[in-house]
Order: sequence, then structure tokens, then C-alpha cells
Amino acid sequence: MKKDLTRYRNIGIFAHVDAGKTTTTERILKLTGKIHKIGEVHEGAATTDFMEQEQERGITIQSAATSCFWKEHQLNIIDTPGHVDFTIEVYRSLKVLDGGIGVFCGSGGVEPQSETNWRYANDSKVARIIYVNKLDRTGADFFSVIKQVEDILAAKPLIMVLPIGIESEFRGVVDLLTEKAWIWDDSGDPMNYEIKEVPADMADQVASYREQLIEMAVEQDDEIMEKYLEGEELTIDEIKSCIRKGTRELAFFPSYCGSSFKNKGVQLVLDAVVDYLPNPTELKPQPEVDLEGNETGKFAIVDPEKPLRALAFKIMDDRFGALTFTRLYSGTLSKGDTVLNTATGKSERVSRLVEMHANSREEIETAQAGDIVAIVGMKNVQTGHTLCDPQFPATLEPMVFPDPVISVSVFPKKKGDNEKMGMALSKMVQEDPSFYVETDKESGEVIMKGMGELHLDIKVDILKRTHGVEVEVGKPQVAYRESITKTINDTYIHKKQSGGSGQFAKIDYTIEPGEPGSGFSFESKVTGGNVPREFWPAVQKGFENSINKGILAGFPCVDLKVTLTDGGFHPVDSSAIAFEIAARAGYRQSIPKAGPQLLEPIMNVDVFTPEDYMGDVIGDLNRRRGMIKSQNSTPMGARIKADVPLSEMFGYIGDLRTMTSGRGQFSMEFSYYAPCPNNVAEEVIAEVKERQANS
Repeated sequence: MKKDLTRYRNIGIFAHVDAGKTTTTERILKLTGKIHKIGEVHEGAATTDFMEQEQERGITIQSAATSCFWKEHQLNIIDTPGHVDFTIEVYRSLKVLDGGIGVFCGSGGVEPQSETNWRYANDSKVARIIYVNKLDRTGADFFSVIKQVEDILAAKPLIMVLPIGIESEFRGVVDLLTEKAWIWDDSGDPMNYEIKEVPADMADQVASYREQLIEMAVEQDDEIMEKYLEGEELTIDEIKSCIRKGTRELAFFPSYCGSSFKNKGVQLVLDAVVDYLPNPTELKPQPEVDLEGNETGKFAIVDPEKPLRALAFKIMDDRFGALTFTRLYSGTLSKGDTVLNTATGKSERVSRLVEMHANSREEIETAQAGDIVAIVGMKNVQTGHTLCDPQFPATLEPMVFPDPVISVSVFPKKKGDNEKMGMALSKMVQEDPSFYVETDKESGEVIMKGMGELHLDIKVDILKRTHGVEVEVGKPQVAYRESITKTINDTYIHKKQSGGSGQFAKIDYTIEPGEPGSGFSFESKVTGGNVPREFWPAVQKGFENSINKGILAGFPCVDLKVTLTDGGFHPVDSSAIAFEIAARAGYRQSIPKAGPQLLEPIMNVDVFTPEDYMGDVIGDLNRRRGMIKSQNSTPMGARIKADVPLSEMFGYIGDLRTMTSGRGQFSMEFSYYAPCPNNVAEEVIAEVKERQANS
């Protein structure tokens, strides 16, 4: 049966840590009849926080998916994490969503992670509704948060409701469109409310804000705007059509308020999801790309009758096997179908299809364009892979994930747990594309790499709790890089004669520093056939494989260009392997002469602190070799932005909390690589050599 896609809403709920995303999701599930008893985050009982680590820490770590119905519309909801170490979850969720609810704390306002998530949503062009939560909290101020949204996020909020009372006096909201007051009692039941006339003392304020709302909305439709300017009364449906268009085109963001914990205001947010957020057919179709990632000019049209195009956006392992969360962009997928994975070129059979509700599931026979479902038991699918109809192969635009910035070594406490740990880590790598595991070739140590200390801390916890492997964790290691500062012209001759045919290759080359972030590039300027063209790729390969290991401390060497200028060959003894060996040896010979230097990752650090502690925080960042970029006062305190080396940021959250009596917060993300000061470089190199000697 063909579903009515106009009644679908694929939405995400995202915000900073502790703004109330998960609590809001619980209220939505209660109101839509999906759950009957509300679970609280602080009691570790929230439906979508089902991992033990989430329940203990009171934060969301991995996105949870659930479906429910509101006013005959199907809402597929993803509750995303707010902590900076898990922004990868937000990014990949936004990639497959059509709309979102940005939740902001009524007293905390626009916090660091809200900004990162908002930026991701802007990049993904996702339409959003703003919901200012926790208006019952001391210090809550709806209008202050709206102002921060304008100033900090450079967004245009469209105020749809006004709060009735604030802090402990918060009772409900006035809907500006209908000019009616929604007032809840204190029973905690979201259904115990009355719709009344606007309180007399708010009449002027409501009239003023309603006029602003209409003026902003009618800009979206010339006909309706003309009607309004001529003094005609607009119908609510006409105003809503303008709001819907403006929301879809990101011209503004309908803004609501309430208290999810006290069950006040959530119904109007659900109505807004149905009224203003786009359905799958209203979005720009997903572009199809070739295997190199270039757009082909074709699109995955949202239509169940078209060939299948689906994107695997998350892999999760649970007690029933691997779950592949998949967004269908076109076509239909049924149990028993064979699908082609264009990334691997392999076909797989879909044995079971399920609709997820957090960690429980409902078996389904078929899914179609617009659906978000999970496929059970796929073997070779990873995040970002495209599943398609084998008769009509196509690839969807893949996801791009940031490189990890921190690593630790791990080894099992029990000698016999090596194999068990290896299997557990390979499952965890499949689930999380920002988590890497590798074995150090020299020391044999297993190295885990991730986005931050908390990220790796959670991984160690999952190893212990979920997979039963207790591990010892080594000191955090920073992902340093190496580069060069001088241009070198050099020659290398590789000659080997040991009976029979020998090996001969001569290369003349220039190695020079590249622009920061340029990586490795190779060019050949050989003329006259001194190095035949068929050997050029071997020279490139030799240099390219060598840069994985720098000569200072073995870190990858970046941002350099190699130009092959001349050389020589022997008609019998020269071969591709001889030229590759020459290039490898040439790299080892020339790099020490090219002014090698160590580069360290610099993090973009964003700190929020009460004004009283601003001096201490800035002094501490300076001690950590930080460069202060800006400091601004906000209604909630001071905000400091700085560039700080990652090596100086370990344990920072503990120090910040101590300095600010527990009130400071920060987020950081990788910014760029910069040369290490000599004294730091010497320490790092000495440490690496000592570690190698001990292993």
C-alpha cells in the first residue's frame, strides 16, 4: 500500500548538553501515546537513553530513533547527543533528517554546543523549530534567549507563543495565531490544561507580537502581503502557509517555549512540527554521485515507484545482531529483497526489517521512500554506504567525518582476552565512524583514537560493560604531524647486482614545503625519456608511502610537494620496484636536510564562565599556550574563544570546574596544525623514543 508521504515528518531533536532534549522526547512519546509512563533522565529511566553509560551520566551518547503519530502524521524522531565529543552523531542524523527541533535552555541560552549543532544544521540546510525549554527554572528568560539566537547564531526567530509567568510562576503560553491562552495545572499531566482568553495584563503585548509575526510571515507571499497591506483580515490558514514556506526556506525559525519537565507547552511544538516542518517530498532530492564522489546530475526522487536508493547512516550492534539504520530516499524495500552496496560492489539479502523504538523494535514487511528503518544482520555495510536496486545501481552523496584528535593505548587485563577485545573493537569501529583502532607496528600496542577524552572514556566503559573486557588504558597521545621548512634538490641512485638481472634507478627530485593543509602532491617534469613515463607512478608511490612515517618521531609527514626533475634508467635492470625503492630511500636521505619540524593540533576552544571568574580563566588559557581570539559578555556570563594546543587541554574540564565553582563549560573542536615550539617538540620526540625503547 502506497503511503501518503505528505503525512511524514523525519525530525531530529538537538541542543547543548542538559538543555532538555531527551526529556522533551519523553514528553512527545507520552503525548503521542507511544509510552504510558514517563521516564526521567535524572533517574536514568528515559526511553531513548537506554545505554548504561547514558543512564549513569544523565547524557545522551548515541542517537536513538523512534516513531510515533500526532494528528494523523507519522513522526520519525531522532534524539541526538549534546556533548561535543559526540557531535558526529548529530552530524550523521542531520544528514538524513528533513527538519529539526532546536532545544535551548531558558536560563542557559545559546551554549557552545548549541552553536556547533546549529552550524551543522545550517550546512545540511535543515528546517528548524526553536523550543526554549526550562522556563520554570530560576533565571529563565524567554526573550533573552531569543535575543541570543539572533546575536550568536545569526538566525531569525519567529515568535509564535508568549510565556504566561516565568520561573516558579510559569503556568502556560499564549498562542499568538489563535490569541488563546494554554494554561496547565500543577498535576504534571500534560493533558490537564485549559484553553482560555488572553490574560488582560498581556493583551497589548500579545497584539504587538502578533503584528510582528504576521509582518514577518507575509513577506513570503506577495499576494497575501498585498492583501494584508490593503487592510484585509488574513485567515489563520493563509498566515500558516506563509510560515510554512519561510520555515522550509530557512527564512526564519518558528519559536516556542515551555517546560518539558513540568509538561507545559509541548503540544504546541508538536503542532508546529506537523504544520511547518517539511515532508520528504518537499525537499531538494538527494544528488547521486559516481565512485569518485562527483555529482552525476541525477537525483534520488522521493517516490516509492522509483528504483531503490537508501543511505545507511548508523550501525548499531545489539544482542540480536548488527542493526543498520537506513533512510530510504526513493523506491521500496521489502523483507527478502536483494540490495546492492555500491561502496563494496557486493549484494546482500534483507532478511529482516524493523521499525525502531529506542532499543525495542517492531518487525515490518516493507518500507518505502521517506521511511527511516533498521535492517537486521547486514554483513558488509558501513556508515555512509548506499544500498540500491541491483538492476539500477547508483550512489548517494557520502558522509564526511572529521579525523580523530586524541589517542590512548589499551591492553586487556586478562592475558586471554586479546581476541575478545579485538572482536569488540571491530564492532565498535563499525558503529562509530569517528572512532579508529590500529595496532602500532613497532610496539604492537592497540591504539584507540577518538574526538575527545569523554569519547574514549565511554569506549573503555562499553568494552567493560557490553563486551566484558577489562582493559588498562595508557596515557592519552596527541596526533602530532611532521612537515618540512626548506626546499631541497637531491639525487638518489639505487643500484643492486647479485647475479642475474639487477636493479637500477636514478632519480633527481625537488622536495619543497606545501601550503598548510595541502597534504602531499607529486609532479614529474622529466623530459627526453631519462625516466620512462611508466616508472613515474612508482616514484610517486615510493614517496607517498614513505610520508606515513616522519623522521623526527615517526608521525605522518604532511604538506609537501615532490617534483621529479630528471634521472636515469637501465634498459634491462630498471623496473617499477627499483624506482619505488629509490624514492623511499630518497625520502629518508632528503627529509633530514629539509628542516623537518613537528606540528601539533590546535583546538578551537569556546569557554563559558560567570563574569567573576573571567580573569582566572583567561590566565589559565594563557598558561596553556592559548591565543585568546575574543572575549564577550553575554547575559549569562562571559564567553571566551581561544586557539589552544590539544596537548595542553587534557583534564581541562576538571580545572575549569574548580576555577568557576562548577559553573564553567567549554567545547572544543580541531582547528588546524601549527609548528610546535622547540622545547615542546624536544619533549615529544624524547617521549616517543623512550616509549619505543621500552617496548
